[in-house]
Amino acid sequence: MDKYNTSLATFFFVLILSQAKAFNITTLLGHYSSFSDFNNYLTQTGVAAAINSRQTITVLVVENNNLSPLAGKSQDVLANIMRVHVLLDYFDIQKLQKLPNKTVKVPTLFQTTGHANNDQGFLNMTDLGSGSISLGSAAKGETLGSNLVKSIASQPFNISILQISNVIIPLGIESSTFSPPSSPPPRAPAPSPRKHHSPAPSPAPITGGPTSSLAPSPNRPSAAPAPGAGTLPAPEPAAAKTPAEASPAPTPHGSPPKPDAPTADTPTGDAPTADTPADAPPPAPTGDHDSSSANSALGVSLVVVVMLNLFLVLVI
Repeated sequence: MDKYNTSLATFFFVLILSQAKAFNITTLLGHYSSFSDFNNYLTQTGVAAAINSRQTITVLVVENNNLSPLAGKSQDVLANIMRVHVLLDYFDIQKLQKLPNKTVKVPTLFQTTGHANNDQGFLNMTDLGSGSISLGSAAKGETLGSNLVKSIASQPFNISILQISNVIIPLGIESSTFSPPSSPPPRAPAPSPRKHHSPAPSPAPITGGPTSSLAPSPNRPSAAPAPGAGTLPAPEPAAAKTPAEASPAPTPHGSPPKPDAPTADTPTGDAPTADTPADAPPPAPTGDHDSSSANSALGVSLVVVVMLNLFLVLVI
């Protein structure tokens, strides 16, 4: 029986505790139509959700007829003004009438944003005597421009709703309102590295195929002069040596004589270079071979002339 009573008492204690901490500012103010505009401001700015997340709070509300200073304010400024009306402590009428030194400086929900300057996030509450309480911003140069009217609702030590006469707007709150930083302008794309177009490789020489038309063709050996009427043909001048003849390849011993070298009017720029394929024509023979051929032709011509003269002498 004792265990049953203990469990029941614990259940009711937890229930009462949960009821004491659970409050909804929107629901509490919904019972008073004269605060409907103020209630809407709390909801649309998101301050109502911040109030409901607290365990100890005091909300200063203003009637609809005295909210004209809030007209035309931006959403951010309006939200901060609503936060100024939320005290981070519990105050009811009895506590305010017993203020130590007759005045107190209290932090507000605006102070928690980190954007309040020069005590903009604090309120001064002063007992003027005869039960008159005045309130105002604690910022430098501010005055106590609002008065306590009455208590609207309370849940002791959790939430207290007090009506004040006028809206409290700290000086400079609009300039201290936080606005999200504008995103930096997009960076210009980094220039892509230029593509260096390398020259197309020249085609490799074709090996093993037919000889190029640009290669010099060897000259055919000049024919021996025919015997004339007593005139000796002058031997042909030796052809000018081309660059290719400057350093001829050695001729193997016993190999047949090679054709004559190209004449001087053959284009020398087209001669094959040192790395000419193996099937290119061999270099032309040297000038010594040309001289021996000319001498042989001259000897034959002399023999023919002598025999012709002898024949004429015998006939005559």
